[in-house]
Amino acid sequence: MVDRYATFADLAAASVPDVDYRIKAEDRGTPVVILAPHGGTIEPETAEIAEAIAGEDYSFYAFEALNPGAHGDFHITSHRFDEPGALEIVGGAYTAVAIHGRKDDGTDTVWLGGRATDLRDAIGTALQDAGFDAAPNETLPGIHETNICNRTRSGEGVQLELPMTLRRSLASDRAALERFCTAIRTAIEAADIK
Repeated sequence: MVDRYATFADLAAASVPDVDYRIKAEDRGTPVVILAPHGGTIEPETAEIAEAIAGEDYSFYAFEALNPGAHGDFHITSHRFDEPGALEIVGGAYTAVAIHGRKDDGTDTVWLGGRATDLRDAIGTALQDAGFDAAPNETLPGIHETNICNRTRSGEGVQLELPMTLRRSLASDRAALERFCTAIRTAIEAADIK
């Protein structure tokens, strides 16, 4: 589906904050930011999963559409996602981990992308060790230099694409969500990002 808006300025000019969309952000000054640029009704449960991963320790950002509608109504493609608050919080971090949703394909595989290949691979291994399936993302690799996850100080980040079935499962199973978040946090902590 084609996005209705090419930039955040276009979206903001046609929308009302806290009626049509909401931005949630906690800049904790950490070298890692966890974000969900397509939260709310765009890619359901992504903002909640990102916020759970961030916990009280990592900086967090989410853009959430508040009203139902077609996927493209409030979706701005990741390499064009330019909401000023997101650019500021992501630009202040060394790296980012972006949580996205994707269509179901009959598996619960987390697709791994982004330019931070070492961290991406470490997250994949940690997820597999925790009982989740993870594989390199051939369809949506998240390597464009202006992808929001790569607009960090290092120019690198990680993009995770979760199918709807997995997102729903994590939203309804607290133990699974905790295991998922712990795996990602363990990989981040082991990377010793400064």
